Amino acid sequence: MKHGRLRWWLALCCALGLAFAGPASAGRILVLVHGYLADSTSWQQSGVLPVLEQAGWTLAGNWQSTRSEVRWEPVGPPAGEFAIDTVDLPATAPLIEQARLLGGMLAAIAQQHPTDSVDLIGHSAGGVVARLALVNYGPSRVTRLITIAAPNLGTERAWEALDATNDTGLFGGIKRWLVKREVGDDLYRTLQSSRGVLAGLTPPAPGNLLYWLNGRQHPDIAYVAVVRGAAYGLPGDQVVPAPSQDLRRVPALNGRASIRVVAGGHELSPQDGLLLSELVSRPAKAAAPK
Repeated sequence: MKHGRLRWWLALCCALGLAFAGPASAGRILVLVHGYLADSTSWQQSGVLPVLEQAGWTLAGNWQSTRSEVRWEPVGPPAGEFAIDTVDLPATAPLIEQARLLGGMLAAIAQQHPTDSVDLIGHSAGGVVARLALVNYGPSRVTRLITIAAPNLGTERAWEALDATNDTGLFGGIKRWLVKREVGDDLYRTLQSSRGVLAGLTPPAPGNLLYWLNGRQHPDIAYVAVVRGAAYGLPGDQVVPAPSQDLRRVPALNGRASIRVVAGGHELSPQDGLLLSELVSRPAKAAAPK
């Protein structure tokens, strides 16, 4: 009789434990998207990743892509509750192709981590790629997008590069020779192979990518733009003008985005790691328009 009561008592305790135990705590994932002519190592080399790791985040691995698939390359044991995923995208491919691959990565992350929330962070052109992926393929588990020095309204530098590598016409050969002499053969070939992505970064005009993207409905998540401003006599970002980085100026995000203005140039720096660790420490819903 005593053994029967003991078994009954243990069964009751187990049932009550299951009934009152809350769901497992959801994890957090930062997905870092590099910019034009960069790759996943840019976050480490710039000092952003070490700063985030000091703040308690752990690099879990890297997403790589081919034309037909995406694959996950872990860097160690499971990262735990606060994980960082980097990605490698074909940085000279058209933005629409990069966004397709990123969308596949985000879908795979959602499948592998169905209870985790994702902060999607894109530097420079990576910010536009991230936004394009969200618009075209949905947010998956993304609750916030943070863009850093991103040409959300384009950059004249893209027009300049396209013009410099346009060697059509009667004097195209002479122009090609002059530009190559100025910038070097390697850079010229890189710019030539990048014409697809550069066309996607030109300022919005009827018929081009940013004009279409900036008018499309965006997912209902938080949007934050880190904008490079001039200070202490420094010129600020010479690649993407500060107004172009401001997500509040995107028609589809009017009244839905916030910004943080920081001094500095276009490239990533440890300062971005400090700012990101602050921004992602807050719930995504706290990102209210300013």
